[in-house]
Amino acid sequence: MSDTTRHSSTREAVRQGVWVGLATGAYGISFGALSVAAGLSVWQTCALSLLMFTGGSQFAFIGVIGAAGGGLAATATAFLLGVRNSLYSLQMSPMLRLRGWRRLAGAQVTIDESVAVSMAQHDPAARRAGFWGAGVGVYAFWNLATLGGALLGNVLGDPKQWGLDGAAAAAFIALLWPRLRERQARAIGVVAAVVAAFAVPLAPAGIPILAAGAAAAAVAWWGYRPASADATVKGMV
Repeated sequence: MSDTTRHSSTREAVRQGVWVGLATGAYGISFGALSVAAGLSVWQTCALSLLMFTGGSQFAFIGVIGAAGGGLAATATAFLLGVRNSLYSLQMSPMLRLRGWRRLAGAQVTIDESVAVSMAQHDPAARRAGFWGAGVGVYAFWNLATLGGALLGNVLGDPKQWGLDGAAAAAFIALLWPRLRERQARAIGVVAAVVAAFAVPLAPAGIPILAAGAAAAAVAWWGYRPASADATVKGMV
């Protein structure tokens, strides 16, 4: 690959990352407004986006808090939803080969979008550029939108007056829906939804989400178990 082609693919990867960051960051407006409506202050809301920085976990956290759930249940729910980012790190680390503060920065912006843009590139340099373009882009736009949404939430007041009390669930579904492309992912989603629906009237706020997460993990494990078991049996024979 020539230097001109390499530079062109790198610029295109950064451009893709910035556009993804702009599109994804827009969700931060709803998160900021709903977080304030759930009882968090503006600075607490902004701190969540700056430090936690994973949309699904953040929406789940304020959803539990807004439903009068405890801090432990909210934190555990957010943690379970953010575990996938640790798995992404295992995939990205050999390619990025970061050290020192860059390693910490890379871990912070290892999210669905940065990994997706990176993996869509063919050149190693473009993959690294796409990772940073999307990661930094989403981080910047998400946090700016969070601040704007939090300030807007203070102005709006009670979210029920504007029909926003169900927006957290809607925004979370919007983030989740593009990931449900494979049959196994859809099956896991259905099982988790059924478990949560049965648990809602029986358990305290936050527990139904944890139960749904446990059910999803069990279904995912069971989906891989038969293949590994068959392989073991064949090896023994």
